[in-house]
Amino acid sequence: MTHASDTLLRVEKGNAEPEELAAITAILLARAAAAPEETPVRLPRQAGWRRLERTPGFRAPHSWQG
Repeated sequence: MTHASDTLLRVEKGNAEPEELAAITAILLARAAAAPEETPVRLPRQAGWRRLERTPGFRAPHSWQG
């Protein structure tokens, strides 16, 4: 005995034939397979708040900003 929760798709209104359910399932699976994979997120190498044009040209060797 199959319950309504055992099916992959559910018809909310009307009566769908098995062929119609198979067609919509094939379309959804094809669209899911054609979706591009997520590209990995590339993080910046430096903090975004560091503005090199605002820093003085020379830092002492014992500076904490090293």
